[in-house]
Amino acid sequence: MSEDFETTQIEAAVFRRLRDHLLKERPDVQNIDLMILAGFCRNCLADWYREAAEHRGITMTRDEARESVYGEPFSQWKGKHQREASPEQLAAFEAAQRLHKS
Repeated sequence: MSEDFETTQIEAAVFRRLRDHLLKERPDVQNIDLMILAGFCRNCLADWYREAAEHRGITMTRDEARESVYGEPFSQWKGKHQREASPEQLAAFEAAQRLHKS
């Protein structure tokens, strides 16, 4: 096995662990909180997943990519776990966006 193959396998395992952690261990962590702290959220992961698939010639819809990250259709996950953003979260998000503007 080549080093590139091993690296890809390790990186794939890390992605799956992150996805599963957010899915199973921390569904309570809101996407807006991820965006405030890390600058990405589950939707970003889904977008990156879809882009990687398309780079390999695999057509994938946004909904299909989100289901891969959320473990179920996004609307179902959203109904179970997503809360309305608080004024404090929205203010923190706006501040983070200004701070990290490219």
